Amino acid sequence: MRREPNRLLQQHLAEAGLSRKGLARRLNDLGSTRGMTGMRYDHGSVLRWIGGQRPRDPVPGLLAEIFSLRLGKPVSTEDIGMPRGAVPLDLGQEFPHSWQEGVAAVTALWRADVERRRFLLDSTFALGAGSAGIARWLTVPEEDRLAAGGPRRVGVSDVTAIHEVTRSFSELDNRFGGGSIRGPVVKYLDTAVAPLLRDGSYGEATGRALATAAAELTRLAGWMAYDLEQHGVAQRYLIQALGLARGAGDHGLGGEILAGMSHQAVYIGQPRHGLDLARAATMAARRSGIFSLMAEAHVQEAHAYAVLGDGPSCAAALHEAETAFDRRSPQDEPRWIGYFDEAYLAAKSAHCLRDLGDGAAAVRHARRSLRMDGRFVRGRMFNLSLLASALVQQGELEEACAAAGSAFDLARGLQSVRTRSYVKDLRKRLEPYAEDPRVADVLSHSGAPV
Repeated sequence: MRREPNRLLQQHLAEAGLSRKGLARRLNDLGSTRGMTGMRYDHGSVLRWIGGQRPRDPVPGLLAEIFSLRLGKPVSTEDIGMPRGAVPLDLGQEFPHSWQEGVAAVTALWRADVERRRFLLDSTFALGAGSAGIARWLTVPEEDRLAAGGPRRVGVSDVTAIHEVTRSFSELDNRFGGGSIRGPVVKYLDTAVAPLLRDGSYGEATGRALATAAAELTRLAGWMAYDLEQHGVAQRYLIQALGLARGAGDHGLGGEILAGMSHQAVYIGQPRHGLDLARAATMAARRSGIFSLMAEAHVQEAHAYAVLGDGPSCAAALHEAETAFDRRSPQDEPRWIGYFDEAYLAAKSAHCLRDLGDGAAAVRHARRSLRMDGRFVRGRMFNLSLLASALVQQGELEEACAAAGSAFDLARGLQSVRTRSYVKDLRKRLEPYAEDPRVADVLSHSGAPV
């Protein structure tokens, strides 16, 4: 969507006798005096705002304050073309510069989602969104202190409640898909978590714990949007979840979010972007020392290579994943990585091998992937589909039809658009053999998931 230039901001800049670089410097300095130590705006930022991009809160208010002081008269956000209450169309797509900016962005994202704002419903995946901020996180030392003095006291019980809600919603998501569950998750973020972030009073330790808890639930809401193939919304949530994890100083959770972003990028046909994100996840995993996360990052890297058709690099990355997996100690690792077990690693390996055309090896790994936790119903449907597709690749139609039939049965009970895509893909792989009575039968009963 083409933006209208912000002529009011340009006029105030000229009237104040400020260059774009000078305004950016004053903004960073004012933010620093207010405790917003992560601000790194430059002349390019100001140029984008003149071009019509609206910066996130609290930047418009700070700019108005700068012009008021410079011109010796009151200047409002409306006067500089940034009215209060306006929601930027790229809300959530930029990695936050500071903790305060991150809180403003993520809470505004939750509110816009609850209100079902059209720009969110219509949003698409933006290649490279958040990339500059991700690079900054991986290369610039942490500066923010997560202490706040708001009117609402935040304690351990508040953080524990968010973790319990996240655990419960995650279990429901795995059993039923995100279709009927995502709405309540976003509403909880907006009504219960946002007030703690905006108005909370907490010390450093509680602040970091709150940031981690909020990041986990924001990540889950993003993952549910991905499951519904709302890719623009999912991307915004994952970028903001990463910002919260950065605020918490939690490199492990940050790496997990980056791995999820890589998963999404490869799924939507952007393997090179997925490869970059997987490498960033690997860097975060090394800092965290979580070997299951290291294995996950390498297997995401392997899948990107497989989609790119690079067999040797894929094999090397799979070897790295298996090496890291053998070094893990599940009892010492965070709860959020608990799903990454031998079955998950086998499934990702099978994906890689199938995409590279090695059906026999893909079948072996896909069979291992079915030795999985029964609570992951959606995951079982995916793994059965994977096995069926690899068996088709091998010409083993009878077993392929049996696996496909089981996958289609599970799909009917899932509210997951990704599940429908798996059904569609599997049907497409079976259709060339539709003259075979076994294939014809399973296709006739495949249906479409509810």
